[in-house]
Amino acid sequence: MLVLGIETSCDETAAAVVEDSAAAGKRIRASLVLSQLAEHRPYGGVVPEIAARAHLDHLDGLIARALAAANIGLSDLGGVAATGGPGLIGGVMVGVMEAKAIAYARALPFVAVNHLEGHALSARLTDDVAFPYLLLLVSGGHCQLLAVEGVGRYRRLGTTIDDAAGECFDKGAKLLGLGYPGGPAIEQAARTGDAARFPLPRPMIGRPGCDFSFSGLKTALAETVRRAGSLDDRARADLAAALQAAIVDCLLDRTAQAAARFNAQHGRGHALVAAGGVAANAALRPRLTQLATELNFRFVAPPPALCTDNAAMIGWAGIERLKLGFADALDFAPRPRWPLDPTAASARPR
Repeated sequence: MLVLGIETSCDETAAAVVEDSAAAGKRIRASLVLSQLAEHRPYGGVVPEIAARAHLDHLDGLIARALAAANIGLSDLGGVAATGGPGLIGGVMVGVMEAKAIAYARALPFVAVNHLEGHALSARLTDDVAFPYLLLLVSGGHCQLLAVEGVGRYRRLGTTIDDAAGECFDKGAKLLGLGYPGGPAIEQAARTGDAARFPLPRPMIGRPGCDFSFSGLKTALAETVRRAGSLDDRARADLAAALQAAIVDCLLDRTAQAAARFNAQHGRGHALVAAGGVAANAALRPRLTQLATELNFRFVAPPPALCTDNAAMIGWAGIERLKLGFADALDFAPRPRWPLDPTAASARPR
């Protein structure tokens, strides 16, 4: 089975061809990502209108290049998968309409993929991860712990009650004058920093449950920057290291709590998977590896290129769904919000 994947939910335009066959197994035949960093950097964040227009300008050409790189034509495809949400609705609409047009013209099945499910299943493309497994899904817009029990079967154990970890990285980088995108900027600056110089809080650590909170950490960083006054490179590095250490500690504590709940339900010996853009963080991965070993989990994280937004994970999720007979009608409506576990109650304070 060959599936074309399309991803346009935020500020990356991406197209990929993914294969699953008896002869070749699971593999990415082509995966192209066109970043919009230059367009959004002057604004310090993603501008939805600019993102949607960039997707319109580049998606056709990117799909053509992906097909050429995979050495196939549209007639060789077994399906088309596109991110159907959640995300910036203008961008999501661009990808969905493109995928529908190809599916209609070529009489191919169309799959609307939940962007979060793309992240959730990406480890099954790169590693032999069996259901069920515990997932830490952590990115700029999402911070969740989920029991992944099958395709389309997700049980949320915890989520953020305010901001996502990736947003905390981005806002922290802006406060420190480190530029955009914030996650890689903080990670780079933190390499030479002293995390102990500036004490920052670890919200929710030690509390019952698996929910996260990062708004207080952002506020504490802003207050520390205000008190420090003018920042030199040394102070920026130390503050970046302090922020990164605090975020990682919070993620580890909440994941440990979720692991206990997961083991109580499913028994020991399963996988702990980290996915999403923050899962590419070089300080987080070894800590999660250590935690997994201590808790008798196998730790799995896709390569960094498959943690950030990409179309290969969308194509793979499309394959997983098509193999189970799940396809979508061409009247599918793009969704700006689309929870993986729709039965989970909101974690936000009332």
